[in-house]
Amino acid sequence: MAQTKKKSEHYVNNKEFLAAMVEYKKSVDKAKKEKVEKPPVPDYVGECFLKIANHLSYRPNFINYTYRDDMISDGIENCLQYLDNFNPQTSSNPFAYFTQIIYYAFIRRIQKEKKQVTIKQRMIQEANYDDMVLQPGEDREFKNQFTEFLQKNMPMEEPVKKPSKKKK
Repeated sequence: MAQTKKKSEHYVNNKEFLAAMVEYKKSVDKAKKEKVEKPPVPDYVGECFLKIANHLSYRPNFINYTYRDDMISDGIENCLQYLDNFNPQTSSNPFAYFTQIIYYAFIRRIQKEKKQVTIKQRMIQEANYDDMVLQPGEDREFKNQFTEFLQKNMPMEEPVKKPSKKKK
């Protein structure tokens, strides 16, 4: 008895996603013509955004961040923000379009978080440790050990700088 290979299912069906996007785009255009409020995003489109963001967050370059949920939220928010920019006449691949949007939202969140870490590190290094550390009844030796520990174990990370444009 010959076994047939089961066709692997992708988590987002691009053809169905495109059809849903075309339908949504038509309803938005109709609402604009009639000058009524823009219709809500279909549940299927929202599910696709969530699935794309979740699966992209499991890539090796995103998996170990503690703020992965924030990254996913930012990605979905950006998809909803740029939903109207998708044009079915120019592109028949909404999956790729929204994956790129989510990918860059993840990158922006990582940059924001790194910047916050750098700010925290500078504050700790430059802060008056007497105010933060010394509790009533503690001595200076504990304070010195704590400050030495912080300075040894917190590498300073410089914020990610945007490359400057070269003039020709």
